[in-house]
Amino acid sequence: MSLLRRIDKGGGNTGGDSGSAGRGPEPGGGAAGGETEESKLAAMRQRRQALAEQQRPGTPGKGNNYLDLKTRVQNKLVSELDHQSMDVSRKNEVRAHIEELFNAILADESIVISRAERLSLFESIVAEILGFGPLEILLGDDTITEIMVNGPKNIFIEQKGNITRANVAFENDEHVLRIIDRIVAPLGRRIDESSPLVDARLPDGSRVNAVIRPISLVGPTITIRKFSKKPLTIDDLIRFGSMTKEIADFLRACIIARLNTIVAGGTGSGKTTLLNVLSGFIPNDERIITVENAAELQLRQEHVVTLETRPSNLEGKGQITIQDLVVNCLRMRPDRIVVGECRGGEALDMLQAMNTGHDGSLTTCHSNTPRDTISRLEVMCLMAGMDLPVRAIREQIASAVDLICQQNRLRDGSRKIEKITEVQGMEGEIITMSDIFEFEQTGIEGGKIIGRIRPTGLRPKFIERIEAAGIHLPPSVFGIGRSY
Repeated sequence: MSLLRRIDKGGGNTGGDSGSAGRGPEPGGGAAGGETEESKLAAMRQRRQALAEQQRPGTPGKGNNYLDLKTRVQNKLVSELDHQSMDVSRKNEVRAHIEELFNAILADESIVISRAERLSLFESIVAEILGFGPLEILLGDDTITEIMVNGPKNIFIEQKGNITRANVAFENDEHVLRIIDRIVAPLGRRIDESSPLVDARLPDGSRVNAVIRPISLVGPTITIRKFSKKPLTIDDLIRFGSMTKEIADFLRACIIARLNTIVAGGTGSGKTTLLNVLSGFIPNDERIITVENAAELQLRQEHVVTLETRPSNLEGKGQITIQDLVVNCLRMRPDRIVVGECRGGEALDMLQAMNTGHDGSLTTCHSNTPRDTISRLEVMCLMAGMDLPVRAIREQIASAVDLICQQNRLRDGSRKIEKITEVQGMEGEIITMSDIFEFEQTGIEGGKIIGRIRPTGLRPKFIERIEAAGIHLPPSVFGIGRSY
């Protein structure tokens, strides 16, 4: 039973005696006894009224009783932990010590709360000291794929492709800033008024972006792209309907045959997840170098080197960009280069790497169609600062890129491969392409998009490279000899 309910119950139990108490002492009774009973009842009513006012939202000057209790106990715990000089990285020991101090503080202050309230208060305080505050419960829910903090009081989550409001909140802007600092500080990154944007990652690899004032007018914002604790496999994507088994066999063959592949798609379409799955097809005896803004890929091979960009310091120096890392990794004897995402001039260096013996490279690119991917690559190559003619850039793209895998997020929230397109070469000034697989929508049922990913019936020109790698795909994979 909660504290408020016990007080209410106590008031109700004594309410039956209030009439006799109001009439004064009974005959033959002592005056002291009557006064004592009346004073007890008055004190009980006063406490009940004060507690109700404290727990009533929006009461000026009172605040929330639970929040006041949490803050008071938390401050005492923090001071005790600092006094003990404990290593917060040893979470199990610190948690045990926090629990011991927590129980002692509640006993010293004679705070009586129910077991459920005690557990909730304890977990909330532990999350503030060792975790990420109100976000901790959302991070622990495997069904949540995205967390969006729009200021301290507006938090939204994505579950199964649908966005809803979460039932948690921060206290104020300063509370959000403390959590942002806790995320970025271990990575050697910073966020302040002079640098109000930051990309980071959580210990489990989840991607984090934070924006604060004066850029964000609604207060500090946090966007977390969660990754499952157990990385998704190709079988998971088949089960989700993102691809078919025939597409999975085809993509596996393309990666083993060292075809240069670009995973394209819009924001939140699942590009990084698909890139992670495709990277898992790389043989274990090859040296893989990954280049990312924030290390997210979860490769399981033994011979993997992970490179991560670095922002500039307070003096504006020391920045390491994706382009710097791509150029450097060419000196590291890579068998495969995996770039988390091409966004600028590094695209030209990536294409040159693909054209100089580093076949089998993988990267992602923001675009809505395979043709848009080609156009975006042209623009990014021009961003490198080289005064190159467009035809020369297109020749580089046509020679380097073998395959574009288009992944998109549909209106119902599902993520599917919409097209797999072969880059065939140049005809005049135009890069020619051919769709090998494409998604065909057949209808909508119960808000869900119904359709199928089917082969177009065309065999890619690079099929000889796949067969040279010792892989023989049956004609049925490409829809030859099958009726649809």
